Amino acid sequence: MSSPVVTLRPGQTPLLVSLPHIGQHIPPELADAFLPHALHVEDTDWHLDQVYDFVPGLGASLIVPHHSRYVIDLNRPSDNRPMYPGVNNTELCPTRSFTGAALYRDGLAPDAAEVARRTTRYWQPYHDALRWELERLKREHGYAILLDGHSIKSELPWLFPGRLPDLNLGTADGTSCAPALRDVLAAVLAAQTCHTHVVDGRFKGGYITRHYGQPGEGIHAVQLEKCWSCYMQESPPYAWDAPRAAPLRPVLREFVETALAWRPA
Repeated sequence: MSSPVVTLRPGQTPLLVSLPHIGQHIPPELADAFLPHALHVEDTDWHLDQVYDFVPGLGASLIVPHHSRYVIDLNRPSDNRPMYPGVNNTELCPTRSFTGAALYRDGLAPDAAEVARRTTRYWQPYHDALRWELERLKREHGYAILLDGHSIKSELPWLFPGRLPDLNLGTADGTSCAPALRDVLAAVLAAQTCHTHVVDGRFKGGYITRHYGQPGEGIHAVQLEKCWSCYMQESPPYAWDAPRAAPLRPVLREFVETALAWRPA
């Protein structure tokens, strides 16, 4: 299932993997409003399609967008409420990068009408497809699991102090999935020795995890945020780094296979 906005590859298991920030396209009609550096879309979740290339082979569903998070952030609520109150956040239609640098030319940042237009054009179709697939999986299997996959530069002082752990499992402080699922996924991260990790630390899960994770209704959602340093170069041109990625890939495969093997009580 594909459209100009989103591609959904339905699977045969209860698991849906969402990669909402891998899109890089900025429509030509929007490009002139951005500052030149913004067109390099540096805050993309680079290479996650390659990181998770094993997912379809395991029978999981996969949903990906085509457009950059600089057009609209699919992991923010449509009412633009901040995800992490009290600290720096980027908006539904970001006006600053993760370094705090302005993205738009003076006076050309999107106004309320433009944000509403982008919400209808880009945000809503992704969430319609995501919701449709979760409902299908729940009908067919009795429950659904949503893995929201993300990646980020390991050090971004404008957003957080110090260096992030390599692997960040978010479950909205245990509310977005069954405790047993959180426990078995956390155990996968605890058992490996190549990467640091944390559960419900700085990144507890964004809008997708918090909104769709309704374990009482049979939908269990988790977010996994990975540092770029686990698998790629953290400076332009943000190249894939196979030696760095080699220890990560079996951990992620075990993580996904553990989610697939889990069953609700």
